[in-house]
Amino acid sequence: MKKKLILQSILVLILFYFSSYFQLIPIYLFHIKYATPVINVLLSTFSTACMVIVLYFIYRSDLKKEWNIFKKDYKEIMNTTFGYWFIGVIIMLISNSLIIYLTGSGGAQNEKLVQIMIKAMPLVMLIDAGFLAPFNEEIVFRKAIRNIFNKKWLYVILSGLIFGLLHVYGSYSSIVDFLYIIPYGALGSAFALAYYETKTIFSTISMHMIHNIVLVSLSILINFI
Repeated sequence: MKKKLILQSILVLILFYFSSYFQLIPIYLFHIKYATPVINVLLSTFSTACMVIVLYFIYRSDLKKEWNIFKKDYKEIMNTTFGYWFIGVIIMLISNSLIIYLTGSGGAQNEKLVQIMIKAMPLVMLIDAGFLAPFNEEIVFRKAIRNIFNKKWLYVILSGLIFGLLHVYGSYSSIVDFLYIIPYGALGSAFALAYYETKTIFSTISMHMIHNIVLVSLSILINFI
């Protein structure tokens, strides 16, 4: 059973890494030839939504069980999750500020790309980054990795490290960008701790959604006021 879970989790990680290829479906169907910021947002949202569907069918049995756990004691669960999230955000902000100050990089390349997409289609990005992406990322980086590693701190460290690495690897423009694994990884490890303690993925999905919705909403306000 354990070997089956490990194999499943590895396949899920690989699928997530290559999930952008879902974009080929609308590209082929609608003969899309030119990439604009608007088209990029729509294609990204499509592939994210496809991944949500795939992950739901893979983990639907576990999701029902963990939803019941969440419903029974959601107040205490969210209090615990908020505490870990708060610590993760503080570390994230401090490390992010230090990297920008010491390197003069101006921020993670991934974040710059996200801001371009928010400017192009703010409401669609609110759905994509605020609701769909957190579901996918928590299932992949918390649940799937948890099924591979039993030891608490090994799981927490690797969950954060892989979470940070995949946020940086796909968009890096220089070696400096890899330093941003630290702030991304801090938040990822905080969510991993929360999942380990609460035993329901809906704790971190909820907190991750709140986190992203607030950030995207602030970006929309800053860009359009």
